[in-house]
Amino acid sequence: MFPAPITNASAKARAGYHIAVWIGLIIWVLPIIAVALTSIRSVQDLNAGNYWGWPTETMFVENYRKVFTSSPMLRFLLNSTVITLVSVCGAIALATMAGFALSKYRFPGSTALLALFITGNFVPFQMLMIPVRDLSIHVIPVYDTIWALILFHIAFQTGFCTLFMRNFIAELPDELIEAARVEGVGEFKIFWHVIVPLVRPAMAALFVLVFTFVWNDFFWSLVLVQSDSARPVTAGLQALRETWTTTWHLVSAGSLLAAMPPVIVFFLMQRQFIAGLTFGATKG
Repeated sequence: MFPAPITNASAKARAGYHIAVWIGLIIWVLPIIAVALTSIRSVQDLNAGNYWGWPTETMFVENYRKVFTSSPMLRFLLNSTVITLVSVCGAIALATMAGFALSKYRFPGSTALLALFITGNFVPFQMLMIPVRDLSIHVIPVYDTIWALILFHIAFQTGFCTLFMRNFIAELPDELIEAARVEGVGEFKIFWHVIVPLVRPAMAALFVLVFTFVWNDFFWSLVLVQSDSARPVTAGLQALRETWTTTWHLVSAGSLLAAMPPVIVFFLMQRQFIAGLTFGATKG
């Protein structure tokens, strides 16, 4: 089996492995530590060039309070929360129904339809910038609203989610569905009471993944939104910049606030996330 368990390696290999892990961890965490330290520095520290040393004056409460008082950060966070939750729930709901139909029903064109979902995942989203923007202005008048981002993310994420859910639902035994049909259960009740409970781990794993994708989106928040009333937090961080100078301590504090929700969601759903990713892995 590859890779071989590290416990079966030689003593030198195990020592090299542990050293490499710590080096990788330090390289990974070092920028985060730098941003965290910058978020509690004073302006005098930054002007003096103290970027990596310990802050001479800790301004934790003052800096984080100023993030909310000097910009609509609370509004940005609320916009991101609404956009992300509605988009993720909508995409997963559509993908679960589509995955059920594509995996358990036989109809003409099902393979072509699945190929269409797969092909959509390979289209560079930058190519869609002008068509999507024109669509949101002239066809569906949702430009510069949170609905512009919600509708786009639902449409764009549903393809990947459908492929993900279709593969999970295809692993479920057909006998469960046939037994329910023999008992006279309707198709929607089969979906709701048989399929959905069995694929909850997969839905949880997908929720964490898509939540991270949508929350961290920056490109489409610039293309489809202009006003602060609909701007998500990733694009709203520029409001922390002053006219002539960049307040790096406030930008760092705002960046950490923006990065926290995906981390919190992952740790809250860590067990379901791992169960979803390993679903079917032990099937013999």
